[in-house]
Amino acid sequence: MTGGPVAIVDCGTNTIRLLIAESDGRGGLRELDRRMEIVRLGQGVDATGSFLPEALQRTFAATERYAGVITEHGVDLERIRFVATSASRDVSNREEFFAGISTRLGVIPQVITGDEEARLSFAGALSGANEPAGPVLVTDIGGGSTELIIGNAAGEPSRGISLDIGSVRITERFWSADPPTVDDRARATRLIDELLDDSGIAFSEVRTWIGVAGTLTTLAAIDLDLADYDRTLVHGHRVGRDRVTAIAAALAASSSEQIRGRNGVHPQRADVITAGALIAGRIGSRLMVDALIVSESDILDGAALDLLRAAGAGQGA
Repeated sequence: MTGGPVAIVDCGTNTIRLLIAESDGRGGLRELDRRMEIVRLGQGVDATGSFLPEALQRTFAATERYAGVITEHGVDLERIRFVATSASRDVSNREEFFAGISTRLGVIPQVITGDEEARLSFAGALSGANEPAGPVLVTDIGGGSTELIIGNAAGEPSRGISLDIGSVRITERFWSADPPTVDDRARATRLIDELLDDSGIAFSEVRTWIGVAGTLTTLAAIDLDLADYDRTLVHGHRVGRDRVTAIAAALAASSSEQIRGRNGVHPQRADVITAGALIAGRIGSRLMVDALIVSESDILDGAALDLLRAAGAGQGA
């Protein structure tokens, strides 16, 4: 590989995100561009087992826009990586998705395992952390899955797991009303608790809790009461563990229309943030830490670091 920036596209159940970055010369990243669009690729996947045509078209349109940005930054084709996560693992029309992305971006999507997603999320989160105490738990609540990774403060994960619970999946599977009923929440909580209890994560040993990705950055934005999202304020913000539970309860008592009018909530996330917050609250209830530390560094950063290191190794060969 030649030198220059790398481009990472992360396509999950709810969002498609882009990071263009280059090496900072010290083993880290210098961000050149970062973008996010909510495309809801995983719409209906839990029920149908396939991507809906309208979800594919939204995702393809966003990919075309990202391709233009990547071209503007002069990123070489071999330095572009398209990472597809939870929604793309088991769908019946995955090849249609692959073909659409390859046509627009020039690279074939890489559907990573839950373990790989966890590893990259941990690496990304720790790259933006300020000397956390170990053991560290990194939590990534996505639309279709939740990644839990525990490791030391040096960035070495010791245990990671991907659970089939996410903001979109829980909403589509359990919510029968808006806002969800007490019974809806109780049934969702039983599943979440069952999966967390069987996860093998030693929650009681955790000394630092770091949260990444849209659900948890939204909780930080709600806590900060941000009329306009500001990632510089969100990054590193501490949300008290009890405050996470309180926000989850307030969201559960609100309709999606009421939530859409709240500061800190992206309008297209309003109908699923209640489920994401419920998952966060159930995780927090198992921890002894004072607060959730929210990070804007996540799987995108981890994948970019991986690609830059691979490029460096290739140049040194």
